[in-house]
Amino acid sequence: MRAAFLGTPAAAVPSLAALMEVAAVEFVVTQPDRPRGRGRSVEASPVKLAAQEWGLQVHQPRRDDELLELFVGTNLDVAVVVAYGRILRPDVLATTDAGFVNVHFSLLPRWRGAAPVSRAILAGDDYTGVSLMVLDEGMDTGPVFAVAESAINEYETAGQVTGRLASLGADVLRDHLDDYLHERLRPARQMATGATEAPRLTTAEAHLDLSLSPTGFARAVRAFNPRPGAWLMAEGHRIKVFEVGPATPFVEPGVIEIINGRPILGLEHGAVELVELQPAGKAPLSGRAWANGRRGEGLVVDEAPG
Repeated sequence: MRAAFLGTPAAAVPSLAALMEVAAVEFVVTQPDRPRGRGRSVEASPVKLAAQEWGLQVHQPRRDDELLELFVGTNLDVAVVVAYGRILRPDVLATTDAGFVNVHFSLLPRWRGAAPVSRAILAGDDYTGVSLMVLDEGMDTGPVFAVAESAINEYETAGQVTGRLASLGADVLRDHLDDYLHERLRPARQMATGATEAPRLTTAEAHLDLSLSPTGFARAVRAFNPRPGAWLMAEGHRIKVFEVGPATPFVEPGVIEIINGRPILGLEHGAVELVELQPAGKAPLSGRAWANGRRGEGLVVDEAPG
């Protein structure tokens, strides 16, 4: 089996490793090196770093026509896509015998789009999973030939769930790709009902809403962890919130009060403990450490509910 692999983030690396076990990977395609992190230094993608370590040929096309040129005339059996970061044109999808197989981190047709894990957590879904599908011209609308389900723990962040699905997706790809290529598995058209969209997350969307219930507030914190990071504004500065826990004391909505050494944030319908946070310009720290630095002095959230 001759294959190509398209992917960019760390979550795609396990599937690249799995593909190497069942196919000859002719080349890897990933996004161009970009500035990352607080220092904005130019860095290679995790997929590029892994591919180079494993001795694979790497391409980083910047334009659609460059991507097409990579595939024309290669006579590949299949290409595998995992979070590549670019929508593929129909002329690219037509260049391999069996099409382009996508490892998608949701149970399609639920959560089609760029942020399926975070959207599942925000919605309070009990389960998510992995779908192997054949890409078509739509956004994650192609036929599916294998799925695997996985429960979402009530304390898991989007990063933790994604890490587990990355491993699960690699297993499903390893186990079922050959069956698809030899037509032992037939792709089935997705159901028209139950489809939901999972658009890319934005920093503005990660601004925490104090009108949420404690449960909904905690879901939002988990869904935006690690990126873009849920946040509040207080004293004119942004505070990122990475973990919250249940809290029973009454605190006025929009106020962070230090109670028994713990920072408690009042919501319109309850309260939560700020377990881990990151003040502007500082490293993440525990809520208790932050409270110690405040010497017991609370603060008011700038956008407190009216």
